[in-house]
Amino acid sequence: MAAAATMAAAARELVLRAGTSDMEEEEGPLGGGPGLQEPLQLGELDITSNEFILDEGVDLRHYSKQVELELQQIEQKSIRDYIQESENIASLHNQITACDAVLERMEQMLGAFQSDLSSISSEIRTLQEQSGAMNIRLRNRQAVRGKLGELVDGLVVPSALVTAILEAPVTEPRFLEQLQELDAKAAAVREQEARGTAACADVRGVLDRLRVKAVTKIREFILQKIYSFRKPMTNYQIPQTALLKYRSFFYQFLLGNERATAKEIRDEYVETLSKIYLSYYRSYLGRLMKVQYEEVAEKDDLMGVEDTAKKDILPSLRSRNTIFTLGTRGSVISPTELEAPILVPHTAQRGEQRYPFEALFRSQHYALLDNSCREYLFICEFFVVSGPAAHDLFHAVMGRTLNMTLKHLESYLADCYDAIAVFLCIHIVLRFRNIAAKRDVPALDRYWEQVLALLWPRFELILEMNVQSVRSTDPQRLGGLDTRPHYITRRYAEFSSALVSINQTIPNERTMQLLGQLQVEVENFVLRVAAEFSSRKEQLVFLINNYDMMLGVLMERAADDSKEVESFQQLLNARTQEFIEELLSPPFGGLVAFVKEAEALIERGQAERLRGEEARVTQLIRGFGSSWKSSVEALSQDVMRSFTNFRNGTSIIQGALTQLIQLYHRFHRVLSQPQLRALPARAELINIHHLMVELKKHKPNF
Repeated sequence: MAAAATMAAAARELVLRAGTSDMEEEEGPLGGGPGLQEPLQLGELDITSNEFILDEGVDLRHYSKQVELELQQIEQKSIRDYIQESENIASLHNQITACDAVLERMEQMLGAFQSDLSSISSEIRTLQEQSGAMNIRLRNRQAVRGKLGELVDGLVVPSALVTAILEAPVTEPRFLEQLQELDAKAAAVREQEARGTAACADVRGVLDRLRVKAVTKIREFILQKIYSFRKPMTNYQIPQTALLKYRSFFYQFLLGNERATAKEIRDEYVETLSKIYLSYYRSYLGRLMKVQYEEVAEKDDLMGVEDTAKKDILPSLRSRNTIFTLGTRGSVISPTELEAPILVPHTAQRGEQRYPFEALFRSQHYALLDNSCREYLFICEFFVVSGPAAHDLFHAVMGRTLNMTLKHLESYLADCYDAIAVFLCIHIVLRFRNIAAKRDVPALDRYWEQVLALLWPRFELILEMNVQSVRSTDPQRLGGLDTRPHYITRRYAEFSSALVSINQTIPNERTMQLLGQLQVEVENFVLRVAAEFSSRKEQLVFLINNYDMMLGVLMERAADDSKEVESFQQLLNARTQEFIEELLSPPFGGLVAFVKEAEALIERGQAERLRGEEARVTQLIRGFGSSWKSSVEALSQDVMRSFTNFRNGTSIIQGALTQLIQLYHRFHRVLSQPQLRALPARAELINIHHLMVELKKHKPNF
């Protein structure tokens, strides 16, 4: 209200001032009064028009006053309007003042807010710094808590552990679990003691007592299992499996906590198993040798030794083994027989069965291989060893058995003269060595080498003895001569084919060299015997029969491209060709000689000399025409009587007839020469095709 009063007073003052000003203007120097002209209507004049400017009747001073008067009126009217609106203006002023006060308070509040926000920002920064510091302290405390928790967990001995170690049997799973826990705690305590942790002294005594108790129970359990091996007729593999059930942790625990007890158990195991294996294998080997063939090869059973009447008697196949023939003996190295179940001696004795040495050798060494592989893997797993340590421990267990086996083999080989048996044993060892390698058991490698070191020299010695026996054989001391295959060559053929067929599976160059020496001596022996025959024809028959027999036996077992087969094939072909020429010589010798001479003259360009041979040619034509059928018949019969192998005899007859046809064809060509073309006897020549048809009738069929 005060503001409204002030504005009203101001308005009245303006009105008074305006009135005073109007009166002064009316009394100005221009004079004034009732006689003044009426005011000009300024709104009706255009002061810019030419009419206004050129109208000289307009008084500018009067006009100016008139304008001022109108302005004053307008001003007063405006003041009156303001006075009329003074209350509203005053109200507006009051409102503006109130708003200003409110805005002032708002300004103060915002200022306070700004101040508060500034303080809050600093507080937030402070809280952030405090939070970061607290986070670091938390992490540090958590790390300390984790380390401390691990330390405490590693040192604290729970009641479940104590109960299991003291009361639970060692065969229960919880004993094994708590034993592993005890081992971990003992290791943790040792580690902390090394770091100087004083708290370890609080639990050391408890852990030591638990460790002693656990070692005692484990020792008693393992020794009990080992002692159970010693019971007669006990299958020691069952207790071994029971020990492996615990995965060797028992022994590993002993190694880490009581090495003296671990050594005691290992020594007891080695001593017990060493005696058991030695006893078992000595007994098995002794009983196994009782089912060997009663008659075996002796020192005089060599290839070049004379076949006496005693040897001619066929021995019982159940009691005597073959010496130079392989027969079914080679099946011992077949995959099915090689890993077949071992022989049971008492069963074989009840059935009166007998076996060759290589079968006994396979059974013995397959049992040795199987048990050795199992023992080696058990040693590696239970005693936690590998490499050289595993080899040493294995040989500590199996060494006495292996040495006994080697001594027995050495003793047997000293009187063994069966080369096939020894060679089969060599190949059995080579295959067993591969099997051991596949099973990842290298512990037997040295043993296999020792066995081969005994077998190879003996095999070479027996082979050299046979070579020497053939070399020193005197044909004159072998009795009557016979063109049939000799028994020495048959021995060689059977023996060589046996060794070649065995050697093809795993080739050995030394064997081939020795067989090559034997082959040379046998070939020389055949030539020496053949030389005892008076006629060349008998010599050739003997050679062909022997070569054919040896080739046939070799081809049954050896490959067609083997060196022995090729060598005897060449010898047989050469002697067969020579025999055919020898066979054709008596009945057709003149024809052969004439054809060769005539062909030589024609080749040298001296065909004119054939004119003097007309009489000879005529005689040959007529002689051949009259006697060729009987000669061919006699030839065929002679061949079939001379050769024991009908197939070989048939082949020789066919070769002879073929050569005869070729000879007669060549004779025809010689007679077609101009010098002999006019010969009257040519009309008596037999047609070559007719001859071929007739000769086919003499081809034997079997």
